[in-house]
This record gives sequence, structure tokens and C-alpha cells, in this order.
Amino acid sequence: MPWLQLKMEIKPELSDQFEDILLAAGCAAVTYEDTADQPIFEPDLGTTPLWQHTTITGLFAAEHDLQQTEQFIRQAHQQIFDNTPFPPYKAEILEDKDWEREWMKNYHPMQFGNRLWICPSWRDVPDPDAVNLMLDPGLAFGTGTHPTTALCLEWLDGQDLNNKTVTDYGCGSGILGIAALLLGASHVTSVDIDPQALQATRDNLQRNQLANSLMDVYFPEKAPEAEVDVLVANILAGPLIALAPTLAKRVRSGGLLALSGLLRQQAEEIRATYSEWFDLDPVTEREEWIRVTGKKR
Repeated sequence: MPWLQLKMEIKPELSDQFEDILLAAGCAAVTYEDTADQPIFEPDLGTTPLWQHTTITGLFAAEHDLQQTEQFIRQAHQQIFDNTPFPPYKAEILEDKDWEREWMKNYHPMQFGNRLWICPSWRDVPDPDAVNLMLDPGLAFGTGTHPTTALCLEWLDGQDLNNKTVTDYGCGSGILGIAALLLGASHVTSVDIDPQALQATRDNLQRNQLANSLMDVYFPEKAPEAEVDVLVANILAGPLIALAPTLAKRVRSGGLLALSGLLRQQAEEIRATYSEWFDLDPVTEREEWIRVTGKKR
């Protein structure tokens, strides 16, 4: 089914009012995007920040009359904002596409380190002799395309994981834990707060024809506190700092740690926090994102 799309450039402090106007006009979905390439990396807890130059998009069923829809929005705008000029906008018809397949078309196999390939489950593997992880992320984070995931995958590829136990804290799609198993780990404990992530992890474990007994998945409050040989956590700086005592306790003496989901300017605080328990390596950086690794004393 085709859709009518209406885009407007707005001030972020007016976003709630404009969203209400679009919904009242019969909008099926409202989204926000950055008009001027202004990054927002890690918002404060409980906040939903918007960019200084924000575009709001309303998606309507194509049978909506464009002229009547525009007239309704203009009238509502005038009632709420009085003499404020109506913002610049663009209306267009979106062609009918299978948007899931559009994304799938552009997701290609990627190599990390010397042995490991991440391969979309709907594509052929480029090297049958490599360590090939077949992945369909579903609604969970973790495809290998983000620098933090790539940094973790490359680190795992460089470790001797044979017969090692691993915890993947914040597992998302399960990509890191499954990579560890394919690289020789004997067992992985995967942890996430999102039930969709835990489901995606289970699905990808089966997709790679790995036995369910090789991996356990948990919500954080249910996860065992047993020590493991390797712990990876690709989340955000705030949770990593808050969880530091918990994560440190789950790594055995001499065990390895890899943290990511971090920006360059967060390196000092993360290193200061985790140096209480770990001897840390030099920071590895990619596109302003970093990875912090170390060995537990």
C-alpha cells in the first residue's frame, strides 16, 4: 500500500505540539530525524533529546486527501501557535515497498579479524572454510555494522577462546556470544534487559546449528553470578559504570574483559572505574567509539 508522507522542519521544543497535530489529522506514525547532522550520543536517563534542527515526519494512508490534510494541519497550527509562521514542509507519495527486504538487500557479509565472518542468513557465505556466523538480528541491536560491535568481534577473533566460558552482557542479537562459541568457547551466558533481544539470541543460536546447551539466556536479575573466563559488554558508559562491581565479580582471576558502546571522551572515567579490578590495555578506537580491554588481577 502506498503512503502519503508529510515532512516539516520544526524547533525541538515544539515537537510535542506538532506530534499532537499530526496524530489529530489521522497520521499513522510520527518520526523525528536530524536535519543538520548534529550527533546525540548518550542521553541522560529518562530524557528524549532532539536535535536543534529537527524534521518531523507524519505518515498517512494514501487515501488521505492531501489538500484537506494540509488545511487541517494549518488550522490546528494557527489555533495553537497564533501568528507564528507555518514551518517549511514537503508532501510526497511513497511507493509501495517491502521495507524489510530493502534493508536486507544492503546487508552484506563482513569479515572481522582473521577468521570470523558475519553473514546475513539469507546470503551465501564468501568463504566456506572461515568461521561463519549466520545472523538475522530481528529487532535486536548487533549486526556488525556499528563500530562498537566490530571492535568487540575483532577482539574476540584475536583471543584463544578454546574451552573458555564467556558472558555476553547486553547480548542484543546474540552476535558476540555466538561468535565466541564458533571461535571455540565451551559455554556462553547471554544477558539482556530486552525480551526481544533474548528471543533473537535464541533464534540465531539455532540458525547457526549450535546446541541449546551451549548457551543460557537471562534477564539481568536472573543471571548466575558464577565466574567466567571472558566477559564482553557492549552497552553504554552509564550502565557500564553502574554495573562495574557486578561485572568485575563475574570474571575469574586472570580472566579477560572487553567493554564497548563507549565514546572517546568516556575512556578516562571507564578506565578509572575498572582499573580497581583489572590491568587495562591501551584503548582501541574507531570513528570516535572505543573499546576497553584488560585482565583481572
